[in-house]
Amino acid sequence: MRVLARIWALATVLALAAPAGAADTIRLAVQKTGTFSWELAAIRSAGLDKEAGLSLEVTELASTEAGKIAMRAGSADIILSDWLWVSRERTLGAKLTFYPYSSALGAVMVPASSPIKTLADLKGRKLAVAGGAIDKSWLLLQARMKQDGIDLKSEATIVYGAPPLIAAKALDGELDASLNFWNFCAQLEAKGFRRLTGIEDILPKLGAKGAVAAVGYAFDESWAASHKEAVARFIAMTRKAKELLATSDAAWDKVAPLTGTTDPALLKTYRDRYRDGIPRRSIDDEEKDARVLYRVLAEIGGRDLVGPAAELDPGTFYHAVPGD
Repeated sequence: MRVLARIWALATVLALAAPAGAADTIRLAVQKTGTFSWELAAIRSAGLDKEAGLSLEVTELASTEAGKIAMRAGSADIILSDWLWVSRERTLGAKLTFYPYSSALGAVMVPASSPIKTLADLKGRKLAVAGGAIDKSWLLLQARMKQDGIDLKSEATIVYGAPPLIAAKALDGELDASLNFWNFCAQLEAKGFRRLTGIEDILPKLGAKGAVAAVGYAFDESWAASHKEAVARFIAMTRKAKELLATSDAAWDKVAPLTGTTDPALLKTYRDRYRDGIPRRSIDDEEKDARVLYRVLAEIGGRDLVGPAAELDPGTFYHAVPGD
């Protein structure tokens, strides 16, 4: 019922879109190879931006870090980032805020014939980690293993690298296991690799009550306050796009060229994993779980990860959306 109420509220927001000729402009900084571009393709194909009375100015960037720079420089209104970064920026004086985009997380992948059957079997093995020593998924995995008395950082051989490199080395058989971002895990899955565990699978053991949207739309709260209706219509539009991608395989025809593959198996895995990651929980529930996981991350990652704040900043999550 909560999901239906939210969809109805957001549909009402779209119905109140700005009149023709008065479209509000929103500047988006988007990683060229990221999944936000998939969502934008669905939006434009279905005319959802026009329906919402929005003009989307998209700047394609090479990395998520470039998006953060664009946000700090004031050249973008909305980027994709995570609540951890938003909370840290708030403690440093930049009053950003966050609205959930996806709960899709990485996974530990092993070859199909691997003798590794459980996380405990990673002891003494070579595990490659994407994103570096303070990657959130890696820290959450370490925290989960410590609950079982295993210090994975010292009891396995850990190597770090860029996500594409790690995926390539996994395919070449150079690794016992790899922890990578979800889209690279999808590539391995389509090649027959096995998911030892998804990071989302370990979150309940760390105190989360449901799927947690780690990635979201990040924007300045002052800008949001002065563009409240446009922000509501933007979020309603993106939710409508997600529902379209969740229910229509045909909608993926516009997304497929952006994925970099024509392999039907990989395209299906991308589609399925994307759909699995569509947030469907209330903002209050999302924020409660984020607070729990923030404490876990702060304890294991320290100031290098979260900065001076031991708790998630109270204004991190954006609560001004109808239906939430």
